[in-house]
Amino acid sequence: MIGRWLRERIVLILGLVVLVYTFVPIAIVVAMSFNIPPSRNVYAFDRFTLDNWAHPCIGAEGMCESLGVSIQIGLLATLGATVLGTLAAFALVRHDFVGRSSTNLLIFLPMASPEIVMGSSLLALFVSAGFAGQLGFWTILVAHIMFCLSFVVVTVRARLAGMDDTLEQAAMDLYATPTETFWRVTFPLVFPGILGAALLSFSLSFDDFIVTNLNAGQTTTFPMYVWGVEGKGVPMAVNVVGTLMFLVSIVIVVGGELNNRRRARALA
Repeated sequence: MIGRWLRERIVLILGLVVLVYTFVPIAIVVAMSFNIPPSRNVYAFDRFTLDNWAHPCIGAEGMCESLGVSIQIGLLATLGATVLGTLAAFALVRHDFVGRSSTNLLIFLPMASPEIVMGSSLLALFVSAGFAGQLGFWTILVAHIMFCLSFVVVTVRARLAGMDDTLEQAAMDLYATPTETFWRVTFPLVFPGILGAALLSFSLSFDDFIVTNLNAGQTTTFPMYVWGVEGKGVPMAVNVVGTLMFLVSIVIVVGGELNNRRRARALA
């Protein structure tokens, strides 16, 4: 009887185990954001406090500055990679040109290669171009755009490939111009893929350490700050940033799901 019950629910049980395994570290980060540790060298919950949330920059010298750099680079890299990647995806899906199949293959190489390969290659490029003494904010930005570009192209291309073009044909049959067809039909249909690619790009840029560390010069991003202070003791305010990023992700996911359900009810 018990064996039959387990066989019928084995997938659900394994799914719950994976979820618990995934969310336990996140729960620890959330708990530590309300913690006063016994010392900087001991990462254990000792006393509850709200000071980490009320004054996150106090006691964590340089953290807020590095966080601001990461957010700036993330937003700019997301904008650049999304625009370039979307244009490339439209070219690969909607146009036939010499080298198209080779380009499709090359798009996957940055995703398949280890980050150390991408980072060292970009560093060699910057050094050979004469930017060895100017590594910093702008070299990180260029590196992140190059790093995120492939993910944007793949995401948007998948959306375009699965899109039915009959609506575009119907719009043109009703005398819509190519520009009107694009902005009123094509773009709204592709926009979820573009938005998803943009969110993925920001996450990759904000979280990246290897590519950034190789091309940062004297500039410090948030992941580099965490790595740098690890030996001296991680400030609890770092957990506040991690918790905020997690909450923002939850809000985006829940908001997207609610919007999809609203649209589904409107079409029903």
